[in-house]
Amino acid sequence: MHVFVTGATGYIGSAVVRELIDAGHQVTGLTRSEASAEALTLAGATPLRGSLTDLDILAAGASAADGVVHTAFIHDFADFAAAAETDLHAVRALGAAVEGSDRPLVIASGIAGVLTPGRVSDETDPADPLAGPRAATEQELLAMSDRGVRASAVRLPPTVHGAGDHGFVHALATTAREHGVSAYIGDGANRWPAVHRLDAARLFRLALENAPAGSRLHAVAEEGIPFRLIAEALGRQLDIEVSSVSAEDAAEHLGWIGYVAGLDNPAKSEITRGLVGWQPERPTVLDDIDAGLYSH
Repeated sequence: MHVFVTGATGYIGSAVVRELIDAGHQVTGLTRSEASAEALTLAGATPLRGSLTDLDILAAGASAADGVVHTAFIHDFADFAAAAETDLHAVRALGAAVEGSDRPLVIASGIAGVLTPGRVSDETDPADPLAGPRAATEQELLAMSDRGVRASAVRLPPTVHGAGDHGFVHALATTAREHGVSAYIGDGANRWPAVHRLDAARLFRLALENAPAGSRLHAVAEEGIPFRLIAEALGRQLDIEVSSVSAEDAAEHLGWIGYVAGLDNPAKSEITRGLVGWQPERPTVLDDIDAGLYSH
């Protein structure tokens, strides 16, 4: 299969490209720079220069492919609504390009966009607009299933860990080093789901190959790790104190991540595993912390 991948040189997208090529697929990857284009070429993919705002280029890349995997996102937390709006327009352009063909369009979505207070979320739970602006993109994508698009959304947990991670756990480790304290909020019992980057990449491939139209897939290897355990693992690795901070002081102590560190967002993936045969095999987030991936 010839696959068009956006975000092809990003943290997750680059792993998806490798997974696809290793499985025998041909890949064209969207890239913004000459250096990234060279990296894609070295990986065995064909670069296509452009960005998420170049809707004509997105449409051309999708039209020329047998399937699309969309992992790109502008991670601008200073204007997240604008980033989500850009993403929505990109998905619309990709979907229009494959409409009526029954070709697969797989996008990266988020577990954090599903609100199920008091219980563990699963794939039957719809994205909730109250959880953030990206929910609209997932809803619009899945509606494309009625227009001849084999659309599926891979919901990623807040913690996608592994070598090269510069996300939430990396931010927690950086803040812990700066303050000399690895902090959790309250009693630290709130739960974060997690998945290894390479396990997530495999799920994107399986979704592309096998997921029925309209599928919501959970890239969840660990249903919910108490946040305190993450803080304690970082404390051990960094050889610093571990302590609680109040919800009121979380943003001041943890920086931008303090606004999401108290999230209780457990999720399960039994439906996903049964639907596409996904089985995560890589180390857990605590394994990666203990192995020293976040020590520097």
